[in-house]
Amino acid sequence: MYLFLSILLSVILGYFLFAMGPIVGGILAFGIIAGSLFRGIYLLNDVRKRIATISPDANVQEQMQERAHEIVPEHLQSPTAYKKYLEAKQ
Repeated sequence: MYLFLSILLSVILGYFLFAMGPIVGGILAFGIIAGSLFRGIYLLNDVRKRIATISPDANVQEQMQERAHEIVPEHLQSPTAYKKYLEAKQ
């Protein structure tokens, strides 16, 4: 029902913007779209901040980088170790 109401209100708003003329209607339509986009960005930023404070692992990227050394074999962690590995393999 909420979706239908949103569609109906959008159609009515579009009709009024079309009836106002291209300049006034275009400016109002641009303002509505730009305002909606800015509001969406603000809400996404707010959600990100709230999740970061709630999450027990706030430094996930740092932990993943620390674990990467455990996952990657020793001979692939540095170029010199890799060269030694290739020499030993031959």
